[in-house]
Amino acid sequence: MAVIEAEGLVKVYRSRKSDVRALDGVDLDVQEGTVLGLLGPNGAGKTTAVRVLTTLLRADEGRATIAGLDVARDAQAVRRLIGLSGQYAAIDENLTGRENLWMFGRLYQLGTHDAKERATELLTRFDLEKAADRVAKTYSGGMRRRLDLAAALIGRPKLLFLDEPTTGLDPRSRLGMWDVIRTQVREGATLLLTTQYLEEADALADEIAVVDQGKIIARGTADELKTQVGGERIEVVVHDRDLLERAAQLIAPDGSASIDEHTRRLTVAAEGGAQQLVDVVLRLGEEQIRVDDVGLRRPTLDDVFLALTGHAAETAPESEETAAPTTAEGESA
Repeated sequence: MAVIEAEGLVKVYRSRKSDVRALDGVDLDVQEGTVLGLLGPNGAGKTTAVRVLTTLLRADEGRATIAGLDVARDAQAVRRLIGLSGQYAAIDENLTGRENLWMFGRLYQLGTHDAKERATELLTRFDLEKAADRVAKTYSGGMRRRLDLAAALIGRPKLLFLDEPTTGLDPRSRLGMWDVIRTQVREGATLLLTTQYLEEADALADEIAVVDQGKIIARGTADELKTQVGGERIEVVVHDRDLLERAAQLIAPDGSASIDEHTRRLTVAAEGGAQQLVDVVLRLGEEQIRVDDVGLRRPTLDDVFLALTGHAAETAPESEETAAPTTAEGESA
């Protein structure tokens, strides 16, 4: 069963200078109990898609449903089914962690006692009980993100939206957040996760939809997307530039090696994996060709985006957040 279904979503941010087409005919579906990762650079349209699906913004064209409910016509009913953790923690820094969760519980129309119990339960689950009675402005970035995610779960939503949940976190905090998200998945949650990080989507998502300039340009598992850009490759940095051509012939007699003379780097597809790497090292050693670096590389986020879009991941069109702010009714604020 598809919990999320979207067809032909279009959203245009209008301003005096120019219009930004943040969504340009997006089709999506997310099956119950799965995790879909929306992967794309800043400004690709990920956050706009989340805002439309969570009833915070109305699409100019197209339609979307959550558990069969139309996000435009049945907005109130949809909001009872979902939880949202945005890019920036939506917590009150002047309240304690416990007070924040109690407040969110009351906003979700839990009774005073139930809101208190639910807050205590989530503080324990997210390893925040020791800091429960400290004001949130004393929390670290990772603790704030965990508190924000706990707030998104206060109403026991059937569907959870996580909009770049680890952006700005240090590596340790990011791994901790991954563990928290995995726990939700094991408990049967359905997730839509937006991220700029291929490794994050790889670790957490059952399937990935690549978004660029407001369009879904590819969809599949992380491995399937990497295969589209050639799978694994062997990279060799030759010490002597004059021996580049000779080294290229040795590692790829069929002429398939790409040569970057500026960096003295040779790249060849690694269909044989680690064994092929061993063979390459042996051949170069036998010919006494000195190398400064050699390795078996998997495609990176930039490799995927360069192949699919023609630009690197960090190169993005104007962000939808830089356009004129728009209200939930679709009018410029």
